[in-house]
Amino acid sequence: MNISPQTLARLDEYSNYLEGKQIDDFFQTFGISFSAGHWCGGDFADRFAPKGYNWDNPDFKTGILAEMERVSQAKIKGIEFTDASFQSGGSAFGGEGEVDDSLVKAAQDALIEYSLVPTNMNINTWSHPKWKFGGITNPNPQVRRDAIDLCLAAADLGKRMGCGSLQLWPGSDGWDYNFEVNYGRQLDWFIEGCIAINNKATEIGLVFGTEAKHKEPREGNMILYNTAKAACVAMEVNRACGNTNMGVVIDYGHEQMVGTEPADNLYFLKRMGVPIRNFHINSARFKSNDEDRICGSDDVWRFTDFCYAAIDTNYDGWFGLDQFTYRMDPVRGMSLSRELFANHFKKALNIYARKDELEAARASGKAEDVIDVVKKTLLGN
Repeated sequence: MNISPQTLARLDEYSNYLEGKQIDDFFQTFGISFSAGHWCGGDFADRFAPKGYNWDNPDFKTGILAEMERVSQAKIKGIEFTDASFQSGGSAFGGEGEVDDSLVKAAQDALIEYSLVPTNMNINTWSHPKWKFGGITNPNPQVRRDAIDLCLAAADLGKRMGCGSLQLWPGSDGWDYNFEVNYGRQLDWFIEGCIAINNKATEIGLVFGTEAKHKEPREGNMILYNTAKAACVAMEVNRACGNTNMGVVIDYGHEQMVGTEPADNLYFLKRMGVPIRNFHINSARFKSNDEDRICGSDDVWRFTDFCYAAIDTNYDGWFGLDQFTYRMDPVRGMSLSRELFANHFKKALNIYARKDELEAARASGKAEDVIDVVKKTLLGN
């Protein structure tokens, strides 16, 4: 980001609610990189509507190319991909067989057509029945090997698409019941797999990150059920690889699900020397499932605190939208998230411009002094 006394002095230019072209200007002034997963522009199914919510609309196009177009229509500059969406019959939620080279070429052309920046390649090791007992921690050694091979191929695909990072969310790795797995052995398998993936990513010039989540689709715990465990895995993998290429991906909604403080985790990761490789931003509720609702549509205090922490810890990567707008027009949903994010981030910058005052209030140990510093920025006109 571009946060300096000179840019902070320009905050008065953005004193009103941000919308339209002013969001573009705001992002450019402060060097804020905002992206979206291609899936945010698609249709969404759940167990109550397994065919999705737009299957009866003949004008609603599906697939990676239609999703890229919608991301562009939402005025979003960056786009994340998933490896499965480039497979025959593929989507973010699973494909069939080998990568379709013609689809890769069409997506590369669409990046140019829509002036989109490829940011991150996500790896799908959960949708196909093959992975129902796990991906890189599957109890079957051949399936574990297949999962690692898929991850290595995804790294190559990410490089081919021009992404800068590779991301593993281990959706199928974990357990549903007590005593179901040998926790230590499963962790060993996960670390071994991540070492292989990190070595590959390092070799081809991609950074690598893994994303924690408490549960869902696993109903007991996913193997990385919180950010602290993900950070420990990254540290161990980096030690084995002799680098610091592996980091952690923070999903804001996942933090909300388990009740941790997202801002606190950013300082924790910085202190532990674990890089943040990407952000997924959205909204969810405590002890809920992964709702992936409109970014910034819940607690203004907590989300602005998170944005402040990103500034204060010198995060300089992408803020990637990850949302499931089941009953919404996806373009409007993405546009709203972009708008609400910008306005929350402006609040964080206004507080950061008064950092000395905030730190003095914190030094008093009195929460009321701190609230006095931030209240008008958070709740004023």
